[in-house]
Amino acid sequence: MKKSYRLKTNDEFQKVFKQGKSFANRQLVLYYLPKEAQPHFRVGLSVSKKVGNAVVRNRIKRYLRQAFLELELDIKPTYDFVVIARVPANNLDFHQTKKSLIHVLFKSKLLVKDIRKVRVQKTPN
Repeated sequence: MKKSYRLKTNDEFQKVFKQGKSFANRQLVLYYLPKEAQPHFRVGLSVSKKVGNAVVRNRIKRYLRQAFLELELDIKPTYDFVVIARVPANNLDFHQTKKSLIHVLFKSKLLVKDIRKVRVQKTPN
């Protein structure tokens, strides 16, 4: 994911938390704030130390970044997102993480179309 697609400063995160709306499931909490002036969405990720050690936290963030990258054309572009991973997220593989992200995006009506029924193809080992 390009750096222009990321929220970086504490002020940007706080603005999304305070002025935005949120939806959640067991694994993820999604905060979002409309930003009409920007051409694409931006994402901030937060994974607490409660979720796991640094290896686990970085894996979850990699999975979320890749899921956003794959869903880029299906997500409404003029929003800032903050995704917070909850403790059950440490047991998910990439496909389950992507499915969980699709679920919260669908609940918050931020998908351009309903892609929940599209089967996620698992790559053979």
